[in-house]
Amino acid sequence: MKFIRHLFEKLQQYPKRIIFPEGTEPAILMAASEYVQCKLGVAIVLGDKAQIEKVAADKGIPLNRIHIIDPSKGDDLQLFMKKLESMPRYKGINEADALKIVTHPNYFASMMLHGGQVDGLVGGYTSASGSILRPLFQIIKPLPGVKTISSCMILQVPACELGDNGLFYFADCGVIPNPTVEQLANIAVETAKLNRQLTGEAPRVAMLSYSTKGSAKTQDTEKIAAATSLARQYFIDHDLDVEIDGELQVDAALVKEVAEIKAKESPVAGRANVLIFPDLNSGNIAMKLVHRLTNAKAFGQILLGLDRPAADLSRGASVDEIVGIAAIIGMRAVHYRQLYPEQGARYLKA
Repeated sequence: MKFIRHLFEKLQQYPKRIIFPEGTEPAILMAASEYVQCKLGVAIVLGDKAQIEKVAADKGIPLNRIHIIDPSKGDDLQLFMKKLESMPRYKGINEADALKIVTHPNYFASMMLHGGQVDGLVGGYTSASGSILRPLFQIIKPLPGVKTISSCMILQVPACELGDNGLFYFADCGVIPNPTVEQLANIAVETAKLNRQLTGEAPRVAMLSYSTKGSAKTQDTEKIAAATSLARQYFIDHDLDVEIDGELQVDAALVKEVAEIKAKESPVAGRANVLIFPDLNSGNIAMKLVHRLTNAKAFGQILLGLDRPAADLSRGASVDEIVGIAAIIGMRAVHYRQLYPEQGARYLKA
């Protein structure tokens, strides 16, 4: 796929360190091995070394240049325990409980990400989202001025002329069940920034609804219109080259012929490639329908609003998709200082 190949070529110039907490999973080891073989950077996997080596041997997975860390024997274990004990929510925790938490791969990986020992994290392959999101949200701070942590799924639909030749950004599909006006605007802003970062093109953002430009008047549709105005003002205030419109029905957002009828004056209708859904139900359902019915490649969830790059994998992700997600997270690390100068210069290497 052109999109992923392009990311690979860029990341090969600035290789990044990606940590995979679920190191004993064959699919994760295969993806880590491919990440390294494609010269995208360093792969770090967590787990019992003997078990990882056995899985790799059984599946014929080369472990060359893959770093294996057993959290129970990690050099930074005591440091991470002190960090945990300093967090307000864990104040007064006893040593045994702190050890149990910190040696959990998702917590250990989040600590490494927070400390700058890795550039990005890709996890969540074997468990429900909460298992990876909880430590990330507890340990990794939001970006300055960002009150909403959300997520984005990037879909590459084969043989499709809609969007950006079948490339779409869907948000939020994984974190916020029922976003407020402010949260919805923030989701649109952060997803547009991600699109711009990865493609270099001006995003075309559609704020989706069951109504197009006032064809229905309810609290729900007015919420979408208000969020659109708020996001649009952000783009203007920050001089960002982004086209945005809403509320739009999905056919009006994507199909030129329908846009000519329903939203002729819209700068986005008929050509949108960033789709912002009104709630988590609609976003997640739409994403999975498109993924499975069109045999699309799905890359995500890419977490938005955290001051370190991370992704929450779908438990149905293929090896190719995991490698693609790792490359996206690597590119997030490369360009972080461009999107978020204060944090990028402080935390991450270009």
